[in-house]
Amino acid sequence: MTDSQNLSSVATEERRLRRDLGFWGLTAIGFSNIVGSGWLFAAMYAAQTAGPASLLAWLGAGVLCSLVALVMVELGVSRPEGGGTVRWPLFASGRLVGTLIGWSTLLSVGGTAAEISAIMQYAGHYLPWLYQDGGLTARGVAVALALSAVLTALNWFAVKLFARLNNLVSVFKIVVPVLTVVALLASGFHSGRLTAAAHGGFAPYGYTAALSALAAGGIVYSLNGFQAPLDFSGEARNPRRTMPGSVLAGIGLALLLYLALQLAFLYTVPERLLGHGWSGVDFDSPFGQLALILNLQWVSSLLYVDAVVSPGGSAYVGVAIDARHTYALAKNGTLPRFFMRVSGRDGVPQRALLLNLAVIVVFLLPFSGWQQIVSVMGDMYLLIYAASAVAVAVFRGRPDGRLRGWIPGLAWIAPISFVVAGEFVYWSGWHDLRLALPLVLIGLPIFLLLRPEHREEPSLRAELLRGAWLVAYLLVLTLLSWLGSFKGSGHLPAPYDSIAVAAVSLAVFAWAVRAGRALPVRVPVPAPAQG
Repeated sequence: MTDSQNLSSVATEERRLRRDLGFWGLTAIGFSNIVGSGWLFAAMYAAQTAGPASLLAWLGAGVLCSLVALVMVELGVSRPEGGGTVRWPLFASGRLVGTLIGWSTLLSVGGTAAEISAIMQYAGHYLPWLYQDGGLTARGVAVALALSAVLTALNWFAVKLFARLNNLVSVFKIVVPVLTVVALLASGFHSGRLTAAAHGGFAPYGYTAALSALAAGGIVYSLNGFQAPLDFSGEARNPRRTMPGSVLAGIGLALLLYLALQLAFLYTVPERLLGHGWSGVDFDSPFGQLALILNLQWVSSLLYVDAVVSPGGSAYVGVAIDARHTYALAKNGTLPRFFMRVSGRDGVPQRALLLNLAVIVVFLLPFSGWQQIVSVMGDMYLLIYAASAVAVAVFRGRPDGRLRGWIPGLAWIAPISFVVAGEFVYWSGWHDLRLALPLVLIGLPIFLLLRPEHREEPSLRAELLRGAWLVAYLLVLTLLSWLGSFKGSGHLPAPYDSIAVAAVSLAVFAWAVRAGRALPVRVPVPAPAQG
């Protein structure tokens, strides 16, 4: 098949996508993707790590995520298309980077499996045969697989139906946490709790603990997912007008909710449970058990229901987003073109949905719980943020960039965003990175196997040189993680480890941008992958 035929087939499938999403639909997608299972645990883990100083960690994470979001908004508005977050790295940095990012994105479908596993864990409160001894039972796995199939089926029929159902779930995900905050503060408020000397004051473990809380407290994981509306930019009615506001509104609403939940937890934990400080506060189900202690049975019951609905809403959005990513990977040539097919009647990439269902099944079968999946999958998606920061800088310096300058200050926002993404990955800790980053490098043989043989394509040596920055970056991050203080050997103590990550990130960013701008102006659409 010639390049012109490939371009024609891509355009045909792209036209079938329905542009039915407006501002509120996109905002609800972003908010629902952010607020999943994280809100049920992050407040407790953040308090254990940093005490009341965890509030600073939330504010810092909000600012950092907003910077990364601005980069992705510029790309989404200027170059809107389905699954754009895995398309931009290909055009900015070449096929090696596009394949590695695409492979890590395909693996990150495991994040949806994590939300489904969380649903089973919480449902085990009423149905103990689903979850026992820290893992899914055989019947629990069967129910999880059935739920995966139901979520896929709900995404099968039209974007408009998806948006309407997601809007309903988002309303529930707002109402229940807000009721929880109000009820807890009204029933068990302890004044002066944030600065009480008896519990170590505002920062009982030092202000650097607020940095640790970003990863150890689950704050980064909880705010992750803000880019969701961008993956629907090809299905938005007016992306240039609605996209920036919807992404930032999703972050803002979620951050306000998380801050309120953190304050409610800090102010209402009973005094008798603070005998060993904030690090000694431990619940299996933080807000549910806290509500029972305060004789709020109705709140506890509502929380256990929402503990199924919130992860379910995130899983529902996750299935839809993953399908757009898989669709884009087929456009890239990382997957066979077969998976790019969009239903002419419903405007949905249904074959991509089926492939993602298979990936979810693969992750559900060997892993027995939420934490096991999240500990490896979370870092992979953060690499998209780094690649997007490089892409926006590359496009600004190339004649085919097509950036409209919707976001001012991109010249300094892009490198800071790259550093932020690298720090987020690093702060997740050695125990996670020693598994996650080598898994990403499995994309190297995939790149070699699926590399198209066209005369117009750069030579293999040229492609390897242009994409070598990402391979080198992954290897250096792995080494620094082993040397560093975040569950590593401690040979490189804090804060010097984070400073080293920032310095390496800036150097790699400059390398990546220089390599990307050396690419030809036009990157050919790939021939269909074999298989």
